[in-house]
Formats: sequence, C-alpha cells, structure tokens
Amino acid sequence: MQQTETAREAVPPSGLSPSRAGDFLTCPLLYRLRVIDKLPEPPSPAATRGTLVHAVLERLFDHPAAERTPERALTLLRPQWERLLGERPELAELFPVAQEGAAEQLAGWLGDAEKLLAKWFRLEDPTRLEPVERELYVETVLESGLKLRGYIDRVDVAPTGEVRLVDYKTGRAPSRDFEGKAMFQMKFYALVVWRWKGVIPKRLQLVYLGGGGDVVSYDPDEADLRSVERKLQALWEAIGRAVATGDFPATRNRLCDWCDHQASCPEFGGTPPPYPLPVQRTQGSVPVVPQPAAQGSPGSQEERTVTGRTSDVTSKES
Repeated sequence: MQQTETAREAVPPSGLSPSRAGDFLTCPLLYRLRVIDKLPEPPSPAATRGTLVHAVLERLFDHPAAERTPERALTLLRPQWERLLGERPELAELFPVAQEGAAEQLAGWLGDAEKLLAKWFRLEDPTRLEPVERELYVETVLESGLKLRGYIDRVDVAPTGEVRLVDYKTGRAPSRDFEGKAMFQMKFYALVVWRWKGVIPKRLQLVYLGGGGDVVSYDPDEADLRSVERKLQALWEAIGRAVATGDFPATRNRLCDWCDHQASCPEFGGTPPPYPLPVQRTQGSVPVVPQPAAQGSPGSQEERTVTGRTSDVTSKES
C-alpha cells in the first residue's frame, strides 16, 4: 500500500537546480531516489552545520557595517540554531536530549561552526560589503522550455554595475583538478541571471571555509554561458530518457561511502523500490523528453586567491 501511495504522488521532474543536475551527473540512481521516489534522508551533522553557518552569514548583514564583527556573528549562532530546530524538528535527532553526552556533542558541533565563521572573517571583510541580495531565489525558463532554478547565497553589485555572485562552502576547497567541476554550480547561476536579467555576472566566487580557508573565483563570458546552456540541455534530455524508460543506473564514485541510499543501491547489494512512474514507449524507440511548464514558481581559467582577503566588488566606502 505504501508503494502505491508513493506512485500516485510521483511526478516527472519539472526542471533543474545545480544540486539535482550534480546528482544525475554523479549517479543517475541517486537522482531518481531523491527526485522521483523522494526517499527520506536523515539529517547529517555536516550538512546541518553548513545550513547554520549560511544562516548566520545571511543574518549578519542585517546589522550596520560597523557591527558586523566576529563577536556579533557568534551571538547569532545559538538563535539561528534554535530557529532551525523550530522549522525542522527532525534536526533534534542529531543530539537527542536523552542520549548520554548529547550536550557535549552539541557544544563541540557549535564550536566547529564558530571556527568556520572565524575563517570567513579572515577571507572577507563584511564591513566593506553591502550585498544587494542574500539567499536570492532565481529562476528562468530557456527557449527550449527547460526551467532552471536555485538559490544564490549573496549578490554584490559594484557602483559601476558589475555583478558578483558568491557562494559559501563549509567544506575544503577542491584540488586544481576539480575546480572546474566545483564552479559548475556558479556557472549555472550565472546562466540563470543572464537569461533572467540580461546581465552576465562579472565574477563568480566560491568561499571555502573548511581546511585553511580559500577563495576560488572565475570570470565568465557569453561563450562560457552558452556552453553551459548546451550542456544543461543535453543533460535534461538524458534525464528525460531515463524518466521515460525508468533506467537510472547506479554509478560508483567517491561519495558512495556517505550515501544514505545504499540499501536501495545494486552496487551495495540493495534493490531500488519499484519505479513509480509509467514507462513511456512512444515515437518509435525514442522516449519523449519531459518538458517543464513555461510558468515559473518561487524554485577562461579559474583564478585562485589562497591568502588574504578578496578584493571587494562593492564596499561601504564606495
């Protein structure tokens, strides 16, 4: 009965976000289990800590520039954690009150968040920044009908009009061999902004707070974004074929050890749940690629700066 209810609720995907595009490129089965089967995933301490740090950095800019200090950021940590608990009660499972040592574990976890915030202040100076947007939801529909959507952590605009898109990462910066893959998310956002507002961002910036702290930046141009658009269209067509046939192969990769769905993965001796969508066999042997609705709804070389603060695109003095 439970599987029947899941099948009734299952619908084909309506568009792409950077995370879901990354899921399909990494492991098509993971994409299916998250997007189509919607299997639950328990909260993880690392991901939740990242959400908490993002929330603190967003709220810090509610304060006047002179008050955006490390001390102020620390005062926001506990209130933002309490807010997250109120919005997502399942997060209490991370540190169950009845569990021995839970209070100490929570204190250590919050202490790690404090260290990440301290690293951010060594990489950027918030007293010189006046973001025009924080946690900005962006969405656009390409001429093909493909809907792209996502959230941008921060948007800075210089007095001369140049736009910088910024994303915070609480993990370590990737090696040079993987910088391009890491920047894919930012190029995705740049494409959405370009197609939505007609403006190509001047700079894309990833701020890594893990390890020793690092900043990776990239300056896109129109050719870059057109290339990303073609890649996303091809990816969407591949997703459409998988949706139509139900064929989402599992792909072993370095993230498998942390996957919550090993019990449903053939690579680990598991079995995926029955496919909840009808299998389409139309237009001969070519399955129909799903087309998202046209109406939206609220969903070169890398340049590395290893030390010091990044140069500000916009500042309080400007």
